[in-house]
Amino acid sequence: MLIGVPREIKNHEYRIGLTPAGVRELVEDGHQLLVQQDGGAAIGFDDAQYREAGAEIVAGAEEIFARAGMIIKVKEPQPDECRMLRPGQLLFTYLHLAPDPQQTELLLASGATCIAYETVTSAGHGLPLLAPMSEVAGRMSIQAGAHNLEKAQGGNGVLLGGVPGVEPARVLVIGGGVVGINAARMAMGMGADVTLLDRDLGRLKDLDMMFGGRLKTVYSTKEAVERFALEADLVIGAVLIPGAAAPKLISRELVGRMKTGAVMVDVAIDQGGCFETSRATTHQDPTYVVDGVVHYCVANMPGGVARTATVALANATLPYAVKLTRAGVTAALRDDVHLRNGLNVHAGMVTHPAVAEALGYDYVEPMAALEQKPLQQCA
Repeated sequence: MLIGVPREIKNHEYRIGLTPAGVRELVEDGHQLLVQQDGGAAIGFDDAQYREAGAEIVAGAEEIFARAGMIIKVKEPQPDECRMLRPGQLLFTYLHLAPDPQQTELLLASGATCIAYETVTSAGHGLPLLAPMSEVAGRMSIQAGAHNLEKAQGGNGVLLGGVPGVEPARVLVIGGGVVGINAARMAMGMGADVTLLDRDLGRLKDLDMMFGGRLKTVYSTKEAVERFALEADLVIGAVLIPGAAAPKLISRELVGRMKTGAVMVDVAIDQGGCFETSRATTHQDPTYVVDGVVHYCVANMPGGVARTATVALANATLPYAVKLTRAGVTAALRDDVHLRNGLNVHAGMVTHPAVAEALGYDYVEPMAALEQKPLQQCA
């Protein structure tokens, strides 16, 4: 198979879909690789390393999209990239379609087959291709929150861990998944007073066993969200419904009653955000203020630590790329229900139920879609 890796074009996005090590694995497996010039240069993966791994370096994305049967990216394709996709082509990347009707419409119009990292599953209801970036984003959320609590950044001037004789900041983490656990761990490591809310009693029990009295675990209700949000200096939104838009857990009215200079970090912003006042921001302009509360809603948080994030993501996605290219897309999807759960769009059909429900499309079961229009070019 001819596999293309374009340079990411989203604002301040320096990650790349494959490392030179990943390219080498696929080349040695019998595939041809096209990598866009300087695609990984910003994070220390230069063109010479990709050439040594066996890739052909291509000047522009247009040539990659025109020639490759499979496109491996990091972030959702931007409109110009969507328009370069074609029927029979396979796109393997993060998509986050539920809150993004424009991208969904363009992908459907392209006729391409699109597998989303964030909805690939594993035994035990895990999300193995989302988890590495959730770990990074969870840890970064506390760095970002601590920085924006500084008075010069608009915060209330509270040091996350306090000092002897001065109480630490109060941190509320909403959601006990991978993001929430990593955020809580980092915040506790910095000495903050941390409360985590979740509706899964089993998860709360596990976290209590893991962290003991260092972490306050509370069952999530509207009353609990309100009470702890009003006390918090820093709120981390870490909720996730795979493939679906995030629920709005903090209302505009509640934001108006929070502490002046409190900080809210919405890690769920890729799925539309879990605060009513959230709107996507960028690393270039990461924050805004609503009713005196600082909002940090960067939609590609892990891109801020692009070297670490690229290696972590590539380690997770490479085995799936190998499976897709070795077995053929149709066979790989037929034989692996967890990979099949990642199929969001195929040949003009929406093939993920949460995306279909969120955006009002008819849902077509993945294998039924593939039977209607078999994927031949990338098989």
